[in-house]
Amino acid sequence: MRPLPSLIGAAVLLALPAAAPATADDSSPSSFQIKDPRIAESSGLAASRAHPGVYWTHNDSSDGPYVYAVDSRTGKTVARIAMRGIGKPRDVEAVSVGPDGNVYVGDIGDNLGGQWPHVWIYRFPEPRKLRDMTVKATQFTVQYQGGPRNAEAMMVHPKTGKVYIASKSDENGGLYEGPDTLSPSGVNVFRRIAPIDMEVTDGAFAPDGSRLVLRGYFTAAEYRWRGGKPKELEEEPGLPLQRQGESVTFSPDGGTLMYGTEGRYSRVSAEALDGELLPDATAKEQKRNGGGTAGSHAERSEDDKDRTLMKVALTFGGALVLLLGARRLFRRR
Repeated sequence: MRPLPSLIGAAVLLALPAAAPATADDSSPSSFQIKDPRIAESSGLAASRAHPGVYWTHNDSSDGPYVYAVDSRTGKTVARIAMRGIGKPRDVEAVSVGPDGNVYVGDIGDNLGGQWPHVWIYRFPEPRKLRDMTVKATQFTVQYQGGPRNAEAMMVHPKTGKVYIASKSDENGGLYEGPDTLSPSGVNVFRRIAPIDMEVTDGAFAPDGSRLVLRGYFTAAEYRWRGGKPKELEEEPGLPLQRQGESVTFSPDGGTLMYGTEGRYSRVSAEALDGELLPDATAKEQKRNGGGTAGSHAERSEDDKDRTLMKVALTFGGALVLLLGARRLFRRR
């Protein structure tokens, strides 16, 4: 876990009330709270392909070779997967499920700001039955064109199976494309294909591959994916205020973005999509059915309440900082 990159982030952390355990909100089944106390630094999120309603997540550094399957209907962990056959994970930051039925885990963080000569990606088959188990994983060595990068976002395209990594930099960020097929022997060089003008903490492809979403601590952007390249959309997806926004993924139907954050008993917040933000296949399906995403109004209402509380907390925190500053100035005088 790393500190937020600005004084604004620090103010948010100071002003927000502490998270408390809560039951899942039945009126918005796509939003849920992670109830496993072992998941204290959820840093990546991916919807399962084999198990509807289940999301894969993992801790940041210092947890070991573990990935957790969380049931969004209850918030409970239904499986903890231990990976064997790999080295010691250094800074796991991302997870994605590919069209080949494999779960990809990105050990791509670099707390030194981009100095590791290489990073790793691990891959294992998504289990048919969910229970605690140890699985054989394949390890891939990754290097970047142009030298080391710090990164927290790794995405597998749901049609081509290509792996992409977005670097974490607000000055020279970029999207990097891996080879057509990852090789477990030798080095897999990821080449820069597009600039990214934000500090990215996670990303995900839509289920049909027509959209790419990238998120940061305080911003999110969505791109139309065509011909293997991203084109940023004018509309921006909704982004909930979170203590330390670390993860994002699409719901299996493509109509909702699921945003995760670090912290024990953290909440995964659902944001319904509409307009050009909807993936092509999802928009066609909704048009065919003559309606939008079920439960989206309830989810928006719940998250609107959260935003209101957070805004009040921020206002109070700002006033408190000003008051303390005034008192210090008065005492000095």
